[in-house]
Amino acid sequence: MPRTNFQELLDAGVHFGHLKRKWNPKMAPYIFMEKNGIHIIDLHKTVIKIEEAANVMKQLARAGRKILFVATKKQAKDIVAENAKAVNMPYVTERWPGGMLTNFPTIRKAVKKMNTIDKMLTDGTFETLAKRERLQVTRQRAKLEKNLGSIADLNRLPSALFIIDIQKEMNAVREANRLNIPVIAMVDTCCDPGPVDYVIPANDDAAKSISYIMGVLSQAVAEGLSERKFEKEKEGTEDKESIQESGKDLSGKRIRTRKPGTTQFNPAQETQKSEPAEEKAPVVTPKKAEVSAEAQVSTPAVAQEDTTIEALVDTTIEALVDTTIEAPVDTTIEAPVETDNTPEENAEKA
Repeated sequence: MPRTNFQELLDAGVHFGHLKRKWNPKMAPYIFMEKNGIHIIDLHKTVIKIEEAANVMKQLARAGRKILFVATKKQAKDIVAENAKAVNMPYVTERWPGGMLTNFPTIRKAVKKMNTIDKMLTDGTFETLAKRERLQVTRQRAKLEKNLGSIADLNRLPSALFIIDIQKEMNAVREANRLNIPVIAMVDTCCDPGPVDYVIPANDDAAKSISYIMGVLSQAVAEGLSERKFEKEKEGTEDKESIQESGKDLSGKRIRTRKPGTTQFNPAQETQKSEPAEEKAPVVTPKKAEVSAEAQVSTPAVAQEDTTIEALVDTTIEALVDTTIEAPVDTTIEAPVETDNTPEENAEKA
């Protein structure tokens, strides 16, 4: 379904162009007729171009890109600022700072300076300054806020520019073309549509016309942002489900799943069960280790060793018996000889 229709554009006065004597011949494809010296814009082509521009802005917003709205005309600045704030997009409604895109790092330094002044106001450093210095800092802060306050959140170059009245904002168009940034613009019959990538032929002087087209485009940007948010939430839920299916928690650690009917592991019970087993376990001494090692030897070898040991034991026992027997035999033999003599013989010997 189209975002707008012929009748709504007609009621908003989008079809009114400039005087015939001020027209640009390159806008001839978008001019329907001339009436009372004024060119009438073909609204059928305007509907198509609005739809095309809205789709582009929606895709950019869905991808998380920034679109810079530029309009410094008196009748357009308030409308553009209101719609840009509604969709959280940067905008320039005061003077276009020269080199804002081509010399973007310098612009960022000015924004950081503004943030530094804000920090001074909060931490109490501002109160320590002299009265004259405080006055200078306050004026500088107001000037920066007026020119750059609306682009304080623009940390990098925008992905596209939406411009109202490209004749008045020619510097912005040239910088965007130099950096190959797409330009979406409302183009009247007195303008050259060549530098513009997405032309919206419309009346760029009437506040009602500007308000209507800005409302349609800001709605497209809001749709893109809502779709982006929905996709992020969906991805988050899918990630959680996949993590649960894979058996891992959010930190990437493995979750131990158990079959139904199994008991939960209790370390205390396991230690209690293992302690008695450790008490009953036999203690292996060096001697027992030697015995167990000897037990692994084959039976014939053991038999031979036993026989040799028995022979050695027998020999040692016999030797001991011989030594113990010889001594008593000698004493026992000598003693009876002395005792068998008669007293007379003993006296003679004495």
